[in-house]
Amino acid sequence: MNWGSRVHQVIVMTVRRTALLIVLVLAALIGGTLAVVKYTTDYLLHQHAVAIAQRWARLLAENVGDLEQIAAGQQPSSRSMTFFDWSVREGVLYRYEIFNRQGYSQLVADRHQTALVDVSEFRPEAAAAAKTGMMSAAVKEGDVQNLPAFYAEAYVPVLSAGRPIAVVAAFVDQTDERNRVYHAFLVAAGCLCALTSLAFLVPAGAWYRRTLEKERADAEISFLAKHDAMTRLANRSHLAERMTEALDRAVRTGGEIAILHLDLDHFKDINDRLGHQAGDTVIRLMGDRISETTRPGDIVARLAGDEFVIVQTDIAGRTEAEKLARRLLEIMAQPFVVGGHEIPTTASIGIALAPLDGRDPERLIRSADLALSRCKSDGRNCRRFFTPDLDAELQARLRLEGRIREATRNEEFELHFQPLVDVAAGRTTGFEALLRLRAADGSPVSPTTFIPIAEQIGMIGRIGAWALRQACRTATQWPDELTVAVNLSPVQFDGTIVGTVRSVLDETGLDPGRLQLEITESLLLEHTETVMAQLAELKALGVAIVMDDFGTGYSSMSYLWRFPFDKIKIDRTFIQNLEDADKSVETIVRTIINLGHVLKMRVTVEGVEDGRQLDLIRSLACDEAQGYYFARPMPAGDIAAHLLGEFVRKPAKIAAEPRRMLQLVK
Repeated sequence: MNWGSRVHQVIVMTVRRTALLIVLVLAALIGGTLAVVKYTTDYLLHQHAVAIAQRWARLLAENVGDLEQIAAGQQPSSRSMTFFDWSVREGVLYRYEIFNRQGYSQLVADRHQTALVDVSEFRPEAAAAAKTGMMSAAVKEGDVQNLPAFYAEAYVPVLSAGRPIAVVAAFVDQTDERNRVYHAFLVAAGCLCALTSLAFLVPAGAWYRRTLEKERADAEISFLAKHDAMTRLANRSHLAERMTEALDRAVRTGGEIAILHLDLDHFKDINDRLGHQAGDTVIRLMGDRISETTRPGDIVARLAGDEFVIVQTDIAGRTEAEKLARRLLEIMAQPFVVGGHEIPTTASIGIALAPLDGRDPERLIRSADLALSRCKSDGRNCRRFFTPDLDAELQARLRLEGRIREATRNEEFELHFQPLVDVAAGRTTGFEALLRLRAADGSPVSPTTFIPIAEQIGMIGRIGAWALRQACRTATQWPDELTVAVNLSPVQFDGTIVGTVRSVLDETGLDPGRLQLEITESLLLEHTETVMAQLAELKALGVAIVMDDFGTGYSSMSYLWRFPFDKIKIDRTFIQNLEDADKSVETIVRTIINLGHVLKMRVTVEGVEDGRQLDLIRSLACDEAQGYYFARPMPAGDIAAHLLGEFVRKPAKIAAEPRRMLQLVK
């Protein structure tokens, strides 16, 4: 199942759950509203009906003067008959009854006639009213044909000298009133329900939309935790998980799997010629081509840059892996078309087999990586399997990784310092701090060997922070005008570098103006805006930003107008060819120096090894030089002797700069 299907399923499930919840809540809300309104309406209607019945009963008791005689069975007076006839014609009052003190009816007045009853009927409500002297009332539903559908009755005792002489009962027809009230209730309830629904649905809709957005965001976050954002393929951590599952299954079933490590040849040239956006497009197209070539059960992951790993599961042996590698080489040899440019490409593939070459995901990936390195050394555009002779290289790599981890843990790295010399004045202006590592046997390990490995295993952040702190601490012991330059790895620009530099400056007390941070063009090839923002924050701290190895990349020149570097360092390859007969390199170096000066940047030339080269760059108005001609990188303890030696060689400066001399002696 692909990513789109998974997201669709999540969203569909969310829609169903949310819709059901909204319907249930809305139904409960509307039902509750209707119930409350109906209860309130019925209560008020009953109270009104009872009040009407009581009022008519009191009216009769107050206007009929011979109630005691009527209750005793005598004929009512003509005045009383007139009142009875008038009252029952008023509409709502449809019946009167007069009861004696025992609760037996004596007279009935309704819309048909007013007369004494032939047979008295006992009414417990009337007897209770006569006995207690208190009025009672009730609302009833008509259950026979001659009764209203909804009516109220009230029993009012008539007292004389504190004793009951009769009970008057009034029966009021409230059917029309109830119908009017219920009709108004339905209209009001409908409007109230509509307003309630609207008041609920507006925030519910907003909540529902936010829920969908959150579900989608959560699904995306969960996906990106295990996948590469650019290609949507598995990342390194998810690759290790799925490889572990595939290896376990292979062990149980006796099957084999193949790990193919694919790398596009000369990918850096694409970035250099067309920019990193074109490079990103090529990487995405590479991922698409690989996914289309592999089987559904195979695992495709992007490790970094243009490096991809394909895990071919349940294969019958080496032949199947070779067939897939051949197909991959064929599709990668087809040009990529980006922005109207046709980009010819080739690829190299290293292959490891499991369980033959190992049963650990990390070991197998490294084995495939070693086979890939063999491809590159053999001329690229080929495939190579991991072989036993490469295992020795792997073991050496593992030992070096272990040594790097140990040195990081125990702070066993060293810093050597190479002077930066003012070309015009011939004096040292500062030192570049260079990281050094010794193997377990004490032999030196080349920085070009251990630094890339430290970056790959995620240790360069701690190592770089240590180097920065140690360099700044050492520089505080130098004369105040000397600067210290520290190289930063692109890996350190993960959002923490500004905090690290600020912390080191606060801790060591070094003047920020004495610290120079050197970066290379490779840092700017990816996530340029994020990197530029961090460089701007660093510059705001007061430190100097230096572009190192200037001129080795295609885009070097374009970055000079995008960020105000304080200094550029011309790569040593230029000085090595500076004395060519055609003078073309000299022209390039002069142009770079002039450009730097126009942009108010100092320019340093690296790799100066003899006096002729120094004279030549002096003639080109270069600001600084660095190289073996002045001094090889030295331990911090040798710096004072170097500076004193510089004064000895030029004794006139001792008198001119006594303060600096005093600092060196101390």
